Amino acid sequence: MFKKIITACIVASLAISTPLNSYATKIENTEKTSTNSSESEKARSTVLLNRLNEIKAMDKSALSSAEKKELRTELKSLKKEMKKSTQGVYLSVGAIIIIILLLILLL
Repeated sequence: MFKKIITACIVASLAISTPLNSYATKIENTEKTSTNSSESEKARSTVLLNRLNEIKAMDKSALSSAEKKELRTELKSLKKEMKKSTQGVYLSVGAIIIIILLLILLL
């Protein structure tokens, strides 16, 4: 009985402490705009990925501190833009563990 109470407390603390990230997306009314926007988003994401790969492949030892700072700010902005373009719901590890435990208990 004591083990079950401890386990329940641990699971509850994990559920409270781990955030559930979800990103809201705009709902398009027409199919034409959604297909056009998805194509443009795909093209933009490939451009962003190519730029990220170029930055990773650079030899940063020859750059000055100002150039390195510009690269860091560019990387941050690219990552923010990539996060905005992703659609869906992301679950944390704690949430996945809780879901699995609930499924085991209920089924």
